Amino acid sequence: MSLYPTDRLALFIDGANLYSATKALNADLDFRKMVDAFRDKAVLVRAYYYTAVTEGEEFSPVRPLVDWLGYNGFTVVTKPTKRFTDAQGHSRTKGNMDIEIAVDMLELAPHLDHVLLFSGDGDFRRLVQAVQAKGVRVTVVSTLRSQPPMISDDLRRQADDFIDLADLLQDYGRPRGGGQ
Repeated sequence: MSLYPTDRLALFIDGANLYSATKALNADLDFRKMVDAFRDKAVLVRAYYYTAVTEGEEFSPVRPLVDWLGYNGFTVVTKPTKRFTDAQGHSRTKGNMDIEIAVDMLELAPHLDHVLLFSGDGDFRRLVQAVQAKGVRVTVVSTLRSQPPMISDDLRRQADDFIDLADLLQDYGRPRGGGQ
């Protein structure tokens, strides 16, 4: 990935997708270390973190992370999960943040040179194409080193660059279960 000191950069982190990828790699991402490193390499315009939260729970496992990110320079975008019953009668929750990511990335694109999208979701291929059409370079961060791989082939091909999360975790990771 080529970043220039004058690049206006934004990070778009699909929290659920990143969580699944780091879990598959048995590691946690040190957000402070990572964001500080990107601030040193470019002009970090914004760092977004997207996640669904379960309303009304006494304790949500994602709440401490969301609070920490909010106090440490991230723009945290949340929405409540929706409960539904699947075809087998099981109660499930759903909290897709794709539209929020797409809208924010398209709105911010005119003010950026480079976007890092932390997601392997193939649904973002068309978004990446649209942002590239506005002259913005897009690097996708996900992993091929999990079983199954977390990155969609279509998304990887569309991106200007791909960073395997496993490589990022060498610099900005720690074994799963460590503190922030």
